[in-house]
Amino acid sequence: MTAERRLAALEARLRDEAERLAYPAGDWVVPLAGPPGQRVYDVAIVGGGQSGLVIAHGLMRDGVRNIVVLDRNPEGLEGPWLTYARMAILRTPKHQVGSDHGLPSLTARAWYEATYGPGSWDAVVRVGREDWMAYLRWYRAVLGLPVRNDVEVVDIRCEARWLALSTLTHGVPGTLHARRVVLATGYDGGGAWRIPPVIADALPPERCVHANTVIDFARYRDRRVGILGHGAGAFDAAVAALQHGARSVDLCFRRAVLPTVNPHRAIEFVGFLKDFCEADDALRWRVAHHFETHDQPPAQHSYDLACSLPGFAMHAGAPWLEVGMADDQVRVRTPARRFAFDEVICATGAVPDLACRPELRSLAADIALWRDRYTPPPELASAAIGAHPYLGRHYEFLEREPGRAPQLAWLYGYNFGAAVSMGPHSTSISGHKYSVPRSLFLEQQDDVLARIAAHREPEITWPPLQSAAE
Repeated sequence: MTAERRLAALEARLRDEAERLAYPAGDWVVPLAGPPGQRVYDVAIVGGGQSGLVIAHGLMRDGVRNIVVLDRNPEGLEGPWLTYARMAILRTPKHQVGSDHGLPSLTARAWYEATYGPGSWDAVVRVGREDWMAYLRWYRAVLGLPVRNDVEVVDIRCEARWLALSTLTHGVPGTLHARRVVLATGYDGGGAWRIPPVIADALPPERCVHANTVIDFARYRDRRVGILGHGAGAFDAAVAALQHGARSVDLCFRRAVLPTVNPHRAIEFVGFLKDFCEADDALRWRVAHHFETHDQPPAQHSYDLACSLPGFAMHAGAPWLEVGMADDQVRVRTPARRFAFDEVICATGAVPDLACRPELRSLAADIALWRDRYTPPPELASAAIGAHPYLGRHYEFLEREPGRAPQLAWLYGYNFGAAVSMGPHSTSISGHKYSVPRSLFLEQQDDVLARIAAHREPEITWPPLQSAAE
């Protein structure tokens, strides 16, 4: 059987499974009248990557179908997979995918076997990056998810009964209204990609880029490249630079040794994945501090490939103490030695800072942060942890000052900014099964009794019909 026929058969099974699991079916959210001539969506999801798609499907399965998903990128380029992600395969173990919402034919395994044939999944250790993006495109298409591409959200404002989203579509401004907004904006969704000031202030921007941006690696041909960072992005950037002809890559990081233990593997059990958000503030802070202190290593395949390439060198215990330009070269001083580079790549992650997010420019000052709600013991102090938003049970933002901005509860931070409140797994592939935010019912509670009382569909007729014998 061809792949085309296997996919068609898979999609038929998926429709059958969805029908069998449809109870309770039907829309249930009472429509909200908006400004004259304008629609009010029940939920607008900002971000059409994996999180946005899984949330959209979860809402529609739960009877919330008046939704829209907005993504600023062209169709097929949502998320990092075909833009700045460079690994050959995902680091997430293949069995930890939870995007299916209980539908076997919607799993990555089902798609993979339909695409590549029976038994193909058994031969896979981890899913390929480009295969994962192909699965997400199929996921979006087969479910008919309402995604609008090339739409950037540049501000969100609280109004009387809804949130107003200011948008740019191919540069044309517009406004969209929704009673709930989910920010499914990825790893940097709680702040911005970070280039340390010691580097950003010292170098011209054309000599220094962040690893998590689109890079034309052909520019590094026959160049000496310095990379700061020890995570997967650092090693993947080193591989890409060398494969494009870089003369050398020196990868530097401040830790005395490269981490070898991935703390994320220790939290992959149902209790943590499902209920971590119910833990008290002290435990949640301690867990965040542990992950801040014990970072995850690069993926094995990225590390092995980098180390196998001529021109690669790794330097532990090598923070960049001084950076500057001299004789058209980037000069770097570390505790042990000095380097001269032609180009620099910073694989230094993201800084948590809601004020950096354009969509939150009208609201960031009113959002409660962890430093507003909890004071840790001195030995656990962390400005970075304290800068994360302090979220409610359903990922909703909370107001810093009671009564000042109650509508913030209509806005959900389903991105890496949720890591302290909801757990470091919550918006990743391995956490999707348990972490999709939903909380529209309470808004509808005032209408529940009237809705029940208005129910008039008869279930029997009387008086009873006479039998044929009579």
